[in-house]
Amino acid sequence: MEAAKGSWCVCELLRFFYSLFFPGLIVCGILCVYLAIALWGIRLLLRKKKRSMSASKNGKSQTVIAFFHPYCNAGGGGERVLWCALRTLQNKYPEAVYVIYTGDINVNGPQILEGAFRRFNIRLIHPVQFVFLRKRYLVEDSYYPRFTLLGQSLGSIFLGWEALMQCVPDVYIDSMGYAFTLPLFKYLGGCRVGSYVHYPTISTDMLSVVKNQTAAFNNASFITRNPFLSKVKLIYYYLFASIYGLVGSCSDVVMVNSSWTLNHILSLWKVGNRTNIVYPPCDVQTFLDIPLHEKKTVPGHLLVSVGQFRPEKNHPLQIRAFAKLLSRKVPESPSLKLVLIGGCRNKDDDLRVNQLRKLCEDLKVQDDVEFKINIPFDELKKYLSEATIGLHTMWNEHFGIGVVECMAAGTVILAHNSGGPKLDIVVPHEGEVTGFLAESEEDYAEAMAQILSLSAEERLHIRRHARASVSRFSDQEFEVAFLLSVEKLFE
Repeated sequence: MEAAKGSWCVCELLRFFYSLFFPGLIVCGILCVYLAIALWGIRLLLRKKKRSMSASKNGKSQTVIAFFHPYCNAGGGGERVLWCALRTLQNKYPEAVYVIYTGDINVNGPQILEGAFRRFNIRLIHPVQFVFLRKRYLVEDSYYPRFTLLGQSLGSIFLGWEALMQCVPDVYIDSMGYAFTLPLFKYLGGCRVGSYVHYPTISTDMLSVVKNQTAAFNNASFITRNPFLSKVKLIYYYLFASIYGLVGSCSDVVMVNSSWTLNHILSLWKVGNRTNIVYPPCDVQTFLDIPLHEKKTVPGHLLVSVGQFRPEKNHPLQIRAFAKLLSRKVPESPSLKLVLIGGCRNKDDDLRVNQLRKLCEDLKVQDDVEFKINIPFDELKKYLSEATIGLHTMWNEHFGIGVVECMAAGTVILAHNSGGPKLDIVVPHEGEVTGFLAESEEDYAEAMAQILSLSAEERLHIRRHARASVSRFSDQEFEVAFLLSVEKLFE
């Protein structure tokens, strides 16, 4: 009797849900229609806004070209790409209106332009308009202690919406890797969209780190110790990678900065017919006046690292390896000094520098390590001209502009054995060695000792081939490749 009663309840419950199916389907259909109408209305509104924003000159409407770069006042390699891309387009399309969406609200336009000249020796020949965004905190990693990738990506949509409501361009280029803004500008803004990808938001390497339960800066140890949490995070990463590939495929033109990035973007976005490698512009020419012969006026050896103070740059590895090198140094050998040069974007980066200073104190090398933050270009060039070794420690660095600059300046480069440095930069030139690669703390210490043990003539031989090899990363090569890639956006 009880079993029959239970069976009857289940049947009634199924009938109830079945009775709701068709009404629910109709309601969902109506809501979808209303949503489509609303989105179409927004698109028409934005089109009208776009027409009103396109200033008329000589009876012709000007093309508005916008770059989405919330941290345009930072001093990293990504910002150099931005300013060189702007200069290149201004030379090709001088009549266009140029806009930068930025979250640097603590400075004004002229200050940003002056900073670009001071840090990169780049001055634009035509005006650029800045659209200042007040919701940049939505893409700060510190704002999302958990589910950081998802949080930042969703936050970029809201930041992109703020940008779109202030200025609707004809051509939109995401130059900082916020792929989730692409469908927003393409389908609502009616823009032709392009993207320059420095580093994929998620990669197969990141998936392997989680799958193998390897601790890293983006994979906390409490997750690696728990198989269940690792599996949950792996599912989350796979789902996110699928969505990331979907939004990225909206781009009409895709530019990537290295072979490493190309391989990952092709596997995720699957738009090979629209994807090209455009090596980032490195100011190779500026460093060519630095003599390759070692200066005798500088006592000892200077080791220089160039890169923003971000966690993935792995500055602690540099300091630990340097400390290990010092521990093996014999008293009568030349003195050694490590100089860490980089930009700080925010308070998190400032805190990171303080933590690095504390690490130096703990390892008792604080007198042998210097920090140079947001220094002008001339000072950067001075340090590189005096350096014996250029140091780089980021695992799977997408490209490595700092690596190229060190090689062009005549330092003997020691880079991480992965990513762009391994595949594109520190490769043999005419069959000759152009630098060294390492992975672990021990590897770096041994490689530094090996470089310092070489004679000045042997180091000079490496420097000559390294400098000759980096000519393919010049500003001129970038301009040609960039214009060839983006011309589809202007057809």
